[in-house]
Amino acid sequence: MSETTTATPAKSSKKMLWLVLGIALLLVLFFVFAWGLQKRESTQLQGAPAPSFTLTSFEGEEYTLEGLRGTPLVINFWASWCVECYKEAALLEQAYKDYQGKVLFLGIDYLDTEKDALAYMEKYGITYPSGPDIESRIARDYRITGVPETFFINTEGQIIHVQIGPIERPQLYQLLERLTGGGAS
Repeated sequence: MSETTTATPAKSSKKMLWLVLGIALLLVLFFVFAWGLQKRESTQLQGAPAPSFTLTSFEGEEYTLEGLRGTPLVINFWASWCVECYKEAALLEQAYKDYQGKVLFLGIDYLDTEKDALAYMEKYGITYPSGPDIESRIARDYRITGVPETFFINTEGQIIHVQIGPIERPQLYQLLERLTGGGAS
């Protein structure tokens, strides 16, 4: 004779509950993983408030976003080892001189040594304030994906444009005019 076993309704309910909980947990993990893989890059900040930062320049001066509120701002992430950064270095310096007193330029040196950064600044005649991004805090907050990246921030602290890669003169000066509502002196 064979014995047939049948699951009691209580055992069946427990199995079903564990199955539903297991599937729910897998779905939650899937959505958390998918959310983490979403592309988060600097261009998504365009039109948003600029993330707060504190930058200490190579000269020892401290700059904060809050302290610069009311001033149009150009923030350029660069590095001495960046080949593409060389292409825009002289242009950014010239624009800084052309818009001095109207727009503040800040250079943020990314993953570099101070010695190499200072040599780069000397080679290209960079005179606008620049400083190291200690532990890449500012770069992470601005979601940069590489260098160069340049952020144009209006007087209200809103990012009006994010430039990934070197910027060309016509676009740079157009954006500076947009920031100032006018032009160079």
